[in-house]
This record gives sequence, C-alpha cells and structure tokens, in this order.
Amino acid sequence: MKTRVAIIGAGPAGLMLGHLLRAEGIDCVVLERQTGDYVLGRIRAGVLEQITVRTMARLGLDARLKAEGMVEDGFALADGKRLIRIDLKALTGTSVVVYGQTEITRDLMDAAPRRGLEVIYEAGDVALHAVDSDAPWVTYRKDGAEHRIDARFIVGCDGYYGPSRRAIPASVAREYERVYPFGWLGILADVPPCHKELVYANHERGFALASMRSRTRSRYYIDVPLTESVANWPDERLWDELAIRLGAQAAANITRGPSLEKSIAPLRSYVFAPMRHGSLLLCGDAAHIVPPTGAKGLNLAASDVHYAAEALAGFFARHDADAIARYSDKALARVWKCERFSWSLTRLMHRFPEDGPFERAMQVAELDYIAQSRHAQASIAENYVGLPV
Repeated sequence: MKTRVAIIGAGPAGLMLGHLLRAEGIDCVVLERQTGDYVLGRIRAGVLEQITVRTMARLGLDARLKAEGMVEDGFALADGKRLIRIDLKALTGTSVVVYGQTEITRDLMDAAPRRGLEVIYEAGDVALHAVDSDAPWVTYRKDGAEHRIDARFIVGCDGYYGPSRRAIPASVAREYERVYPFGWLGILADVPPCHKELVYANHERGFALASMRSRTRSRYYIDVPLTESVANWPDERLWDELAIRLGAQAAANITRGPSLEKSIAPLRSYVFAPMRHGSLLLCGDAAHIVPPTGAKGLNLAASDVHYAAEALAGFFARHDADAIARYSDKALARVWKCERFSWSLTRLMHRFPEDGPFERAMQVAELDYIAQSRHAQASIAENYVGLPV
C-alpha cells in the first residue's frame, strides 16, 4: 500500500489529523494496534480548549459537541476557607467546554468511513523504517500476515508507549521529566455534579477535584501516594474524603452513588525533543505528558495536530519543505508553555511530601494573592482557556 501520510495511533490525535489531511485532499492511512471498542473504552478528561472546539467545528463534526457539551465560563480554586472563582468569560472573552474525550473520539471515528479516512484496527507489531529518508515505510501484522505501507511522511500519534518516538535516534533526542510523588484516585459515578463549575481544592489532607462529564455524570479525584491501592478505597471512604477536602460549600451539594469506574493515575511532566526527525513527526503523548491539573493533555495534542496538518498541507500544496522543518519548534514553543502552567497549578494545589512550613506558607500567600488580584486571575484564565496557536 502507498499513501502520502501514515499515521500511527487512532486516538483523538491520530483521527483528528487524519480528518484534517483528508479535508485538504491529502491521502493518509491510520494504524491502530487495538480494536475500536478498546479505544472508545479509554476514560479520559473532557475539558476542551477553543483550539479543540474550533478544530471539530472546522471539520463539521461538532454537532454532538454543541448539543451535549457544557459551556463553562469559569472554575474555582478552594483553599479550605473559600472558593476563589476564576471568571474565564469575563477575563478572556471565551470559555471552555466539558465534553468527554471518549465522545470526541467517537465523533471522529464514526465520521471516518464517510469522509474516506481509512483506519486499520488491530495492526500488531507496528515498526517504522527509514524515517531519516524521503521514503519511509511502516510494517505491521494483521490476520497472520505482514503488511507494508510506503509513505512520504509518518506521524506518530501513538502515545508514550508506542514505537514512533523510539524510532528517533538517541543521539539527537533530549528528554525532560518530572515524576510527581502522588497519583490521582478517581471515581466516576452517575450522580449530578456538586458544583456548576470545576472545583480544584488545596486541603491540609491533600488535593481534590470535583468535575463532571455531564449534568448527570460526575468525576471526582483526590491525590494519594503512589504506593496506595484502589482496594483500600471503598466508595464510602472515598466520598467521605472528598467531602472533607472539597470544603463545606462544595461538600454540601455532593450526591453519592456507586462507582462506575475507579482507578489511580500517576502524574508526571515529560517532554521529548525534537518533535520531528527526518520524515517522522510526533504529536500528543508520543512527545509529551502533562499532569491533568491544567486540563491540557487532549488540548495540547490538538494544537500539535493543528501545526502538523498545517506543515503537511504546506509541503504538499505549496511545496514548502520549510513548513516541515518549522513544525517541531512551533509545536514545542506551545508545549513548554502548557507544561509550565500544568506544573505551576499542580505545585500550587498539592501538598508535596518534602514541603515544610515555608512551602505551605507560600501556597497560602499565592492563593490569597490570586483571590485579590484580577491580574493574577487573568493570567490563570488565559492559560486555562488555551494560549493562541
């Protein structure tokens, strides 16, 4: 098989890129090692920046998003005494939309056949070849046979554990990482949210987050040590802890219910550079990981895809080779800013084991400053709704 662009990974990044390229008349094929049902079974966050919302609108795939997505004009930081509201709409003129990543993936997946986007699921043993050249290819196994796809470019949207990043020689790679000493224990339940907007809480017992997937489905988190086990947290204990950490104002409206899903996700910050080598481009988690505190994971992947689609369209439509050369620097400039915001919000809202009275006093002072300063709130709001692309 021959194509212009081979995309590795059929998560939201890979599917979104495929749709953008097809809209530009650029042939592409998407490879995914899992089944479609498995991809849809991944439970992820769902706070969408405008880059993600605009991309779905540009593709004409935003009907369900507009009908079911919840527009959020603000969110709150809780410091144990009060809710400090960050008024996104007033401070930036725009908002975020709560719409699950699973639903974004479903919309992109369902539209693929009618848009002529070929997606090959259950493609095992994917390997990238000759990425340094102008004629790379990909091999994979399916139905007991080996297959080959020849392409002009390969785009790795296959996450942290996929083969794409590993195809870049160690001699040119740089990795930056910060592993956090806790994870997020999350519970998903079919109960109405306790607050109309997201609430991030800094409590002496630890961090908590009240979020939602819909008006009737809520997602809550607390931070726990990495050594903790989900088995130690029956539903009732977790609801009790959430009520304490979120504070009286939010806790008064918590509706308890049985968990649909409960898991612990580790937190880290990670950046791989460069995001392009030869004929290989990286997008999303293949190149970077952000802690979920800033709600940047999916949105950062969407901005990568925006830059990648722009670069590939420039190459094929305008024969602009420099468009490909500029991709990594353009994408990384935004990646680092989003990493900074996610790291700073994580640092502000969590109690780190090594912290002492001084560090705690700095958190108290920072939260008090944010509560009283419109400029501080504006900076947070600007980053939360998404920096320009």
